[in-house]
Amino acid sequence: MSNSKGKKSTTRRDFLKSGLFIGAAATTGIGLFSSFTTPKETKGEKVKVMTSDGNLVEVEVNKLEKPNLPKFDSASLDLNELQKRGREGIAGKKWVMVIDLSKCRNARKCMDACQHAHHLKPEQHHINVLQMQTDDNLAPYYMPKPCMHCDNTPCTKVCPVDATFKRQDGIVLIDNERCIGCRFCVAACPYSARVFNWSETIDEKKDNNDTYNIELNVPQKKGTITKCLFSADRLRENKLPYCVSACPNGTYWFGDRNEDAVTNGTTGETVRFSELVEKNAGYTLMPELGTKPSVYYLPAKDRVFDFDEEDKKRLEEERHHEH
Repeated sequence: MSNSKGKKSTTRRDFLKSGLFIGAAATTGIGLFSSFTTPKETKGEKVKVMTSDGNLVEVEVNKLEKPNLPKFDSASLDLNELQKRGREGIAGKKWVMVIDLSKCRNARKCMDACQHAHHLKPEQHHINVLQMQTDDNLAPYYMPKPCMHCDNTPCTKVCPVDATFKRQDGIVLIDNERCIGCRFCVAACPYSARVFNWSETIDEKKDNNDTYNIELNVPQKKGTITKCLFSADRLRENKLPYCVSACPNGTYWFGDRNEDAVTNGTTGETVRFSELVEKNAGYTLMPELGTKPSVYYLPAKDRVFDFDEEDKKRLEEERHHEH
């Protein structure tokens, strides 16, 4: 990194040796919490997590074994300007996304734009479009799933080195200069929103001399976590997120909850956030977890696009393989 060589800043390299034992403990990801079968009554702060067998449990944060590392203090570290402002966020804002499931046609332009912007491999997704069907007798639909940017974040509470954090504008980011790859955050996230860089990224050599941009999480690094960032770098320029702008079907709305306004990425129409979710029965995923997501969904009612013959054929093949 151009700003870190030869300086005494506290970076990811300073934590690698002391954090190695954590990586071994977290090798199986969510399996880290598999032994917790029932919530325990303790006085410490707890986070709700989902075990590998689908049970919802509470884990006391201070019971998790963590290395003896200094608490993050941006004032005492030698950070570049991109990291400093990335940690702070945009004052007065509370970003929110609304996804209209009735309009998603699985174009995957949102995924392509996101992968290109964040230098991800084809198999890596900050946002993924899932094919959903609640019952064999009901029509399937498509559901884009990014990070939920929760207000009550399980992921940030289990990170032993403050590499993942929540900003004043509600966005949850990752500092891969500080990340030690322990994957505690991967285990704690009930939405499977985080991706581990198992190998060198596609542009690692080309990006090597670039200053790290925490709001874009580029350059990516092997051995660190990456995830949806709500396109924090675009918001700096007063632009909509990459995924929102790239969608050709009007699936995404994005805006500031404090202003009660969201804008559609396709039509450019701006409406009141509160009215949009209230009149269309908006909801969040897994509200019982108490994570308070910043991503809302509108039900797949009166769908603009029906499944075509190719969609139906693929669905039948998936059902055949399942049985």
